[in-house]
Amino acid sequence: MQFLTNFMNSLLNWFYQLTVQIGWPSYGLAIIIFTILIKVLLYPLTLKQMKSIKMTQLLQPKVKEIQEKYKNDPQKAQIAIMELYKEHGANPLAGCLPILIQMPIFIALYNALRNFKYLNAAHANFLWVHLSSKDPYYILPIIAAAATFVQQKMSMAMNTSTDPAQESMQKTMLYVMPLMFGWFASQVPSGLALYWVVFNLVGIVQQYFINRQTVVLKEDSVGEERVRQKRKNR
Repeated sequence: MQFLTNFMNSLLNWFYQLTVQIGWPSYGLAIIIFTILIKVLLYPLTLKQMKSIKMTQLLQPKVKEIQEKYKNDPQKAQIAIMELYKEHGANPLAGCLPILIQMPIFIALYNALRNFKYLNAAHANFLWVHLSSKDPYYILPIIAAAATFVQQKMSMAMNTSTDPAQESMQKTMLYVMPLMFGWFASQVPSGLALYWVVFNLVGIVQQYFINRQTVVLKEDSVGEERVRQKRKNR
């Protein structure tokens, strides 16, 4: 992890030097560019994750049919469900990969920004904050909480699950997550809070396009199901 932290330090300084070259030297701008780049690079994985989750949800009625059909033979049921997922390109574990990739990056960036050595202290001032200090006005934490809430709300919009327990959990997380990240952003250096704000704002834009993609996915799934039913009725 120390190697990754050192790499993040070097990367942030490289982006800072880039802002110097373009005539607007700013560590804040360097963090923004870096964050957008991370989100863009992870977008294909995130899109694949969301599509797979959506397809898994759309297949739940068929999964229940299989479970009912093979209720006395769990092994056959499991094989049939795996074949169903494979046929439709769904993977219940797809949500793990982006998280596994993002967590080391976030931890390394946290360690890097927490004790970051700003080569030019004057350029560590960004808007109303110094990036090595906490936001004295709590503006970044409030924006972080609001952005997290909006993204969570948009993520819920693509959920088609009818499981009451899952719906209850999602509603709880809708309010718990923003409060948690808002508090977190108030306790860390503003550089890290800025990263989280930009990360979520870009995430909102990406979520909008992901939701549009999953709507198309749902329509395609419904169309395919109608074709299958017509073939069965012939």
